Amino acid sequence: MSIRRLFPLLALAVVLCAAAATVGGPPGTGGELRFAVRAEPKTLDPHVVVDEPSQVVAYLTGGGLVRENRLTQELEPALATRWRVLEGGAAIEFTLRQGVRFSDGAPFTAEDVAFTIRRVADPALHSPLAETLRSGSGAIRAEVKSPTVVVVRVPNRIANLAGMFDGIAMVSSKSKTNPPAGLGPFVIAEYKPASHLLLRRNANYWKKDAAGRPLPYLDSIRLDILANRELEMMRFRKGEIHLLNGLEAESFDRFAKETPGAVRDLGPSLDSEQIWFNQVPTAPIPAYKREWFRNVEFRRAISAAINRADLCRLVYRGHASPADGPVSPGNHAWINTKLKPAAYAPQAARERLAKAGFRMQGATLVDSGGRPVEFSLVTNAGSKIRERTAALIQQDLAKIGIKLNVVPMDFPSLIERIMRTYQYEACMLGQIADPDPNEMMNVWRSSAANHQWNPNQKKPETTWEAELDRLMDEQASAVDPKKRKAAYDRVQEIAADQLPFIYLVHKNALVGVSPSLWNTKPAVLRPQTFWNVDTLAFNAPRGR
Repeated sequence: MSIRRLFPLLALAVVLCAAAATVGGPPGTGGELRFAVRAEPKTLDPHVVVDEPSQVVAYLTGGGLVRENRLTQELEPALATRWRVLEGGAAIEFTLRQGVRFSDGAPFTAEDVAFTIRRVADPALHSPLAETLRSGSGAIRAEVKSPTVVVVRVPNRIANLAGMFDGIAMVSSKSKTNPPAGLGPFVIAEYKPASHLLLRRNANYWKKDAAGRPLPYLDSIRLDILANRELEMMRFRKGEIHLLNGLEAESFDRFAKETPGAVRDLGPSLDSEQIWFNQVPTAPIPAYKREWFRNVEFRRAISAAINRADLCRLVYRGHASPADGPVSPGNHAWINTKLKPAAYAPQAARERLAKAGFRMQGATLVDSGGRPVEFSLVTNAGSKIRERTAALIQQDLAKIGIKLNVVPMDFPSLIERIMRTYQYEACMLGQIADPDPNEMMNVWRSSAANHQWNPNQKKPETTWEAELDRLMDEQASAVDPKKRKAAYDRVQEIAADQLPFIYLVHKNALVGVSPSLWNTKPAVLRPQTFWNVDTLAFNAPRGR
């Protein structure tokens, strides 16, 4: 994660106000916080997370060596009290907090850190976290210096190396449970598929507030598994749910009229919506369609045919901006300001298709073999935003003779297709981005599992993917911030030119927060409403 400070004066003001409000402690402790996730978590293993519900669980139950404050974007001590970057960024020494115990009561030591790092680095695990620590070929190593000191070495220098440990949950080397004992504020107490996850307060959590009171203040968190957004909204109105994350624009506007104090537009988030085509060589799709998808002129034509301004106006009601690439306008430090959103240009799309050997046959576009251009687009069921987006794109593509079939499916089935079986033609989903480019190594490196259009390549299959690999390694190891920026600017330019992802919009961060909660501090960075969950409380005592 990034340790840069955006809007420092505003952030400082917010922190000072919050500090003033918390001097006396919470009005009461205890109670159960409730909010929803849209699908079943794909895994409860914090080291192989690829989906948002699993990320939520990992954040609430995991403890890292460092933690980024989502408001100030500063890196703060957590399980490590201090750290020292060594060898120009190729190693880092952590000094651990003493007296910390796992949720099962076992002491936390440097051996557990070493075990965690070795586990994440194990190629057999296929952990996406390993990509953030690997800016080149070579092994990731952990060396125990003492029970409270550990050194982690990476293959090459990494800029902001300490920040890469924000998302790595430490696990016990001795725990026999699955998932293993953790160090976060909550532990999994119950999981009922298709219903909910219940998280209980971790009685061994290490953190205390300024007055010495043990954290977290809450007794439990219930994560309801709700794909139906309307039901989620209704339950929020009734006070049965306390937080709304990733609120849809229509619902936001409705709540803004009914209860304006309960919802907030935090401005441009770092997240995006995009489409990509399946370019996996072994995917079970017709070979001629794979040829379409691998043709850059075809991808450029699709991009030019999509009216992004309409998507922002009609689907997002002005709470989004047209996307020009992977970096949101909210990420001021890293966006390549030379790039501009793709213009809506259906005639240019037709010309590109003609250049690639396609032609019109009546009102239907056909390829050089006379086959009609038709493909399916999978996305997750239950999202009105994506349903409406897909419907508008369907209309846009019909204008250039392409038939698009939209296939909504439940999230676990969708993840299975795009991550394992590759039984799909095109997909539309969101991308949860982080401020620092190093966090995107597991997307842009050709060997990565989240290199979504053609993942897990043994070696880059195209020259531009080889260049992406080189540039991502270059920015990761550069000491000079200007060289890092130049390398990542070039990554964005390649992404905009080759269009492995066709970026549609950058969404605003729209959230809902119950007035019954105390010490809420919504932030643009995820998790937007509960990043400070260990210090959230209710405005009235609810037990304990």
